[in-house]
Amino acid sequence: MSTDQTLAIGPWLERLWDQGGSDLLLSGDSAPRIRVDGKLRPLEGAPVLTGAQIDEIALPLLTPGQLAIFKDQLDVDFAFSWLDRARIRGSIFTQRGQTALALRVIPARIPNFDDLGLPPAATWVSEQPRGFVLVTGPTGSGKSTTLASIIDRINETRAAHILTIEDPVEYVHHHKTSAVSQREIGLDSPSFDRALRSALREDPDVLLIGEMRDIDSIQIALTMAETGHLVFATLHTNDAPQAIDRIIDVFPAWRQEQTRVQLAASLSAIIAQRLVPRIGGGMVAAYEVLIATNPVRNLIREGRSNQLANVMFTNTKEGMQTLEFSLATLITDGVVTYEDAMSVCAHPKELIRTLEQMGMTRAKAQG
Repeated sequence: MSTDQTLAIGPWLERLWDQGGSDLLLSGDSAPRIRVDGKLRPLEGAPVLTGAQIDEIALPLLTPGQLAIFKDQLDVDFAFSWLDRARIRGSIFTQRGQTALALRVIPARIPNFDDLGLPPAATWVSEQPRGFVLVTGPTGSGKSTTLASIIDRINETRAAHILTIEDPVEYVHHHKTSAVSQREIGLDSPSFDRALRSALREDPDVLLIGEMRDIDSIQIALTMAETGHLVFATLHTNDAPQAIDRIIDVFPAWRQEQTRVQLAASLSAIIAQRLVPRIGGGMVAAYEVLIATNPVRNLIREGRSNQLANVMFTNTKEGMQTLEFSLATLITDGVVTYEDAMSVCAHPKELIRTLEQMGMTRAKAQG
């Protein structure tokens, strides 16, 4: 992406960067808005934009191929490098007949495990020779960053061929101890389906699938994990048990039992995460970890995913933890507030119970 093409949004990106924000949103009849510490607000002093003005800003960011897709389908995802600071992931779409633009900043430096506060299970999965690893969470919960950090650790420590299939490429990985091939949909392959189906012929040891979207992508991921590859993928689910159910439910009823058996055999771990505002500014991730021990595999095969939360709660020595345990630790360490932790917690009573087990009363946690 040339400097000329990003000139119009350059000052807004500068202000977003200086304030430690994550997203820039341009929508008709509104001033540009930025997301800082998870909260969206208008950019002070910026003008209200019309749809035509957003066209002039946004369309030059697209390649001819991306522009053709946008004109045909009315939305397209893309990415570009901004100065030497970051990659920018973008989505251009229409709303009420006008063009809108959403941009997310992805710092050029890939954060390490300590930067992210990743649980010990992240080191364990990076050392696995084969298996299926899922990173789950809502949109904007940091899944891509977690995966980039794990892939970077593998890149540094193992002589392997790492293949990523992304739409678009977000973090750029350079060859280190491993060789890294990054395929972007629309640039390096016409479709996710074609890129996935050709992956086996491209001699990968490690495969990263940006997002599992349908039956075919899930089936290929499971098959590759079964055939001796280490496969990483993302899903949009709130927790680890829900990820199991989502995978199984995608398949028709007559294939679900077979899929449970296949998933139970190939799964290595699920890491579910949420971002929480950090006291003093910024965001911090809370993590849930499910490790595929033999009891976990049995529960998956038997369709008893509702019991997995209890397994995580009682098997911390195996490297497992619930999201509530992670949130409670962040509260007791003074990293996040009780109120912010509760806002992302699906099981408030479990969080209160965990805090009490850590010796912190509800009143004390609330400050």
